[in-house]
Amino acid sequence: MSKTEQLVQRVRQMIDAAGYAHSDRLPPEREMCTALGVTRNQLRRALLELEGQGLIWRHVGRGTFVGARPVLNLDDVRYLRDLVDPQHVVSVRFTIEPELARLAAIYSKKSDHEQLLNCTARCRAAPDWRSYEAWDNKLHHAIARSAQNKLYLYFFETLNVVRRSMVWGHPRTTERPAVDYTSFTDHDAIVQAILDGDGDLAALSMKRHLKSVYGRLLPSLETLYPEEFS
Repeated sequence: MSKTEQLVQRVRQMIDAAGYAHSDRLPPEREMCTALGVTRNQLRRALLELEGQGLIWRHVGRGTFVGARPVLNLDDVRYLRDLVDPQHVVSVRFTIEPELARLAAIYSKKSDHEQLLNCTARCRAAPDWRSYEAWDNKLHHAIARSAQNKLYLYFFETLNVVRRSMVWGHPRTTERPAVDYTSFTDHDAIVQAILDGDGDLAALSMKRHLKSVYGRLLPSLETLYPEEFS
């Protein structure tokens, strides 16, 4: 690997190790240069490559952020949040995310596989619900990126921003997920199907995962959208 490629890998490892969630701001460039032992020009070349991969985005005067550049501004998010109900969000997730998983099984790359495996491991190792939810979100975003379809990624990003702006009202009664939490095995099934290149199984596994999640979160949805829960 070239020096830039090696530095790109180190920056990705730094982001993963710190457990940054989507849209979290990274430390200032001078701090990252010190931590990584590189010059600002070297770091910026690596950041430019990561931005091209959709793993970070930069805003002059504001900093560097994890994930792809937001497709909506805050006013748009508030507008959509007030316009739709949680069940609408769920219905769209059932439409988009299984297809993203299917495409990921077909078009994902080795570097995508490493990210997916890392996210599933981080979900299992999460010390609390906040950390778990951050890594769960990163996993779903990594699957969307792995589909290698910019238009689908745009729709996913829009949906994800609106979803995360909503209050779902699901209180936690434990400090962290139990070791046998069903989403762990759901994640494993989705990722393994993607690694195996089995698009149909990846889509089915994602649908089963969403059914499991929303069966716990909003059980009334099974009556409203029986076709998704069939």
